[in-house]
Amino acid sequence: MIAIIDYKMGNLRSVQNALSRLGAEWVVTSDHNVIRSASHVLLPGVGNDAEAMANLRERNLCEVIRDLRHPVLGICVGMQVMCRDSEEGNVECLNIFDAHVKRFPAEPDLKIPHVGWNNIANLDSKLFKGIEPGEHVYYVHSYYANLCPDTIATTRYGSTMFSAALKYENFYGTQFHPEKSGDVGERIIQNFLNL
Repeated sequence: MIAIIDYKMGNLRSVQNALSRLGAEWVVTSDHNVIRSASHVLLPGVGNDAEAMANLRERNLCEVIRDLRHPVLGICVGMQVMCRDSEEGNVECLNIFDAHVKRFPAEPDLKIPHVGWNNIANLDSKLFKGIEPGEHVYYVHSYYANLCPDTIATTRYGSTMFSAALKYENFYGTQFHPEKSGDVGERIIQNFLNL
């Protein structure tokens, strides 16, 4: 059973639909015991990093997440809150990934947030089995995780090269939304479920 952590950060429907298309069994929960006993855990998120961390703390989920030993995938804000800290609200995060979350710098003709399809490169993980460098995935974000030792895929937006995906031990994160990234995203989710 796959646990989708519910901490009131965004619409979970697209993640549920993606898992259902793959024939996976899932439950949306904030119950500590259900999360600990799941085979895989998804931490999706849309919105503000400071609010996300406040919601995780309110539900006493921070230590539960840090202590997980089965595969965990953070998506968008879910990935960002697994970094060291975030400029969005100047908040300390879960400190799983060795990355800092920063706001895109203002550049001429560069729209923020970064919304739409962009490619991924420098793929270095089983998460990307069967995915070719240069494939496109879907992004919606104004903040990004810097490049770091945990980076397993990169993307460039304007002059900024950033972490499209991160990995540390059993923890994975994608800045993009695999559940909204068509066949490529579906393959990435399936690869995660195969871990």
